[in-house]
Amino acid sequence: MPLRRRRRTKIIATLGPASSSPEVIERLFRAGADVFRLNFSHGSHADHAERIAIIRALERRMERPIGILADVQGPKLRVGRFQGGRVQLQAGQTFRLDLSPTPGDVRRVQLPHPEIILAAGIGTTLLLDDGKLRLRVTRQREDHLETEVVTGGPLSDRKGVNVPDVVLPIPALTEKDRADLDFVLEQGIEYVGLSFVQRPEDVAEAKAIADGRAWIMVKMEKPQAIDNLDEIVRLADCVMVARGDLGVECPPEEVPLMQKRIVRTARAAGKPVVVATQMLESMIGAPAPTRAEASDVATAVFDGADAVMLSAETAAGQYPYEAVNMMDRIVARVEQDPGWRSLTDANRPEPQRNSADAIAAAARQVAHTIEAEAIATFTSTGSTTLRVARERPDCPILGLTASEQTARRMAVIWGVHPVMAPELHSMTDMVAKAIRAAAQEGFAKHGDEVVVTAGVPFGTAGTTNALRVAIVK
Repeated sequence: MPLRRRRRTKIIATLGPASSSPEVIERLFRAGADVFRLNFSHGSHADHAERIAIIRALERRMERPIGILADVQGPKLRVGRFQGGRVQLQAGQTFRLDLSPTPGDVRRVQLPHPEIILAAGIGTTLLLDDGKLRLRVTRQREDHLETEVVTGGPLSDRKGVNVPDVVLPIPALTEKDRADLDFVLEQGIEYVGLSFVQRPEDVAEAKAIADGRAWIMVKMEKPQAIDNLDEIVRLADCVMVARGDLGVECPPEEVPLMQKRIVRTARAAGKPVVVATQMLESMIGAPAPTRAEASDVATAVFDGADAVMLSAETAAGQYPYEAVNMMDRIVARVEQDPGWRSLTDANRPEPQRNSADAIAAAARQVAHTIEAEAIATFTSTGSTTLRVARERPDCPILGLTASEQTARRMAVIWGVHPVMAPELHSMTDMVAKAIRAAAQEGFAKHGDEVVVTAGVPFGTAGTTNALRVAIVK
């Protein structure tokens, strides 16, 4: 019997020191991981190449497409080093940030980012070490900033700096990111996670480099990106609510509302959206989550996210398998709840005024009326399947494609079971392949009905215009 998930919302698991062996990666896949994330903030190209090879070997053995997300680091801003490795800053004291590479002390430290010094103004807030320390700029000069410590605490070497108030004149892709991008695009991965996006131009630049070889998954983690939300989502292929950095730069009470807004915007645009960061955080060191974490995962499912993501839980935690298994259980349980279905129906975006959306909406309606076992979509690029997934139908979606790349990309899309199928030649051929796939993959049996949608002429991207009802014989 082929492996199939009994839930619609997908699971992304990050690989790392705790999950690098073929045995652990296979266990995570069997437990429910649909996509594996490689975090390019850590590890060498050789490490990542080895993990990609392990995933591809697993894919061949399981005969199931698996998506790979390469998450590039982006411009991580950091302070320099200290003479003793760390200092203790007191609220009310002055503290200088300058360009001198001399190791710092309790009065000053290097800030090796002249663009921050130039962009800051009197009153600009600087957050250090994930927001634990807060400084306010009192004076700005060409080569340094004088600040007052608003919230003190220990500060050690190379801690991160966030500047929530200012759009910084820095690109979302650093030299390291460009080298990482060249590497992953040659390896053939499905999605590139784009960190610290501020402007639509950042997305356009990454898309130009990817040139169709991978989907660009924009990480929403800066307030400036939220200001440009509609335009950024329009350009992106997929979206991630990266709540870690978003929670540093925005007040915590804003983050849940931003999450809902980002998911709603991506859903309306028909772009896959992922909710990430700290979802089962306590499972890094404990075999069970807190009740609040279980509720957090459930909320993302109720909001209509395509996927939920595990970061350190599977990359560095003590219980990677248990974390994926727990997420799988929470998601599956929520999706059995009648309240989830009524909320999903109530939040369905209106179809856009084109034939592809009209056909997708009709496919959902027909499948609901006749209680079809599945909707089979034929797609060359994934666009037909995305349109149907946007409708959030009651029944599973079979994503049939002749392209291995498209099959893997569909691993992140809500409700889609990707299947490799040969090219189509006629409507009769399409119906025959759809009912054969539905039966072989365990979705339908003799006498069941399947709704079939595709674009005619076959093999032309973005032409969803055909709808059939077929009976499995």
